[in-house]
Amino acid sequence: MTAAAIETELLRKEFGKFAAVKGLTLQVAQGEVFGFLGPNGAGKTTFIKMLLGLVTPTSGRAFLLGAPIGDRETLGRVGFLPEHFRFQDWLTAAEFLGYHGELLGMERQALRRRIDELLERVGLAPFRSRQLRTYSKGMLQRIGLAQALLNYPALVFLDEPTSGLDPVGRRLVRDIIRELRDEGTCVFLNSHLLSEIEVTCDRVAFIRHGEVVRLLELSSLNMDHPVLTIRASGLTAEIAAELERWGRDIHLEGRKLTITVNDEAAVPEIARCLVARGADIFEITPARMSLEEIFIETIGKDGGL
Repeated sequence: MTAAAIETELLRKEFGKFAAVKGLTLQVAQGEVFGFLGPNGAGKTTFIKMLLGLVTPTSGRAFLLGAPIGDRETLGRVGFLPEHFRFQDWLTAAEFLGYHGELLGMERQALRRRIDELLERVGLAPFRSRQLRTYSKGMLQRIGLAQALLNYPALVFLDEPTSGLDPVGRRLVRDIIRELRDEGTCVFLNSHLLSEIEVTCDRVAFIRHGEVVRLLELSSLNMDHPVLTIRASGLTAEIAAELERWGRDIHLEGRKLTITVNDEAAVPEIARCLVARGADIFEITPARMSLEEIFIETIGKDGGL
């Protein structure tokens, strides 16, 4: 793994007697698209606010791009699109980006070029002179993404970036995220749209009650607890019970049996067992668990309450 863009060690935040984030330790690499997943109230937003210097940690340490959190120069290399934003809606799109670019201290001529580039990239160039108060929710989401990228950030926090977007808008955001990764930018992504996370991120962390309970490389999804669908004659309840040594969630219906296996290496052993017990196998089809299914398995159907 390359140098860390984000590094935390036992980061904790208490509000009175309530611990919103409990000793969270995490490392995210530069050039990585990282998903941060958890139910509402899990501590995700509080964690991001601590990293951005908006909330002071109760204890622990954290670094962004190698510098302690709160370092002003480093924050100038960070982009942020919050979930609940309140933009200056009396400004036009170009004025809005110009205002934020000046706050960042960008040189005026370079800023004008960057505004033109970003408005074109997020599909808002034809609407550059319209006030933001006339924008739809999806258009506001796009202009928010543009402002998060104004300063060519080395690290970008995106909180629900596809909220309010249609399929074309979601595809645009995915393409931009991939371009950022190709450029070596780290993207820290918080979203409830797990299908978007699944096709965009390199790794994800599952957070529950303010703690990371699981880290997952999405490239391993095909191998992680595959679900086998078996079609065979001669299947019995006794055979199904015997397969419990290799998996769980076994369902038998006539000539069809499904089982979630603990390890893909168990598939040949299951086939040998079935043949040894007199079953005639017609088909064994593996299928991976979706990220949504893994989320529910990890967090619980109650959302971690």
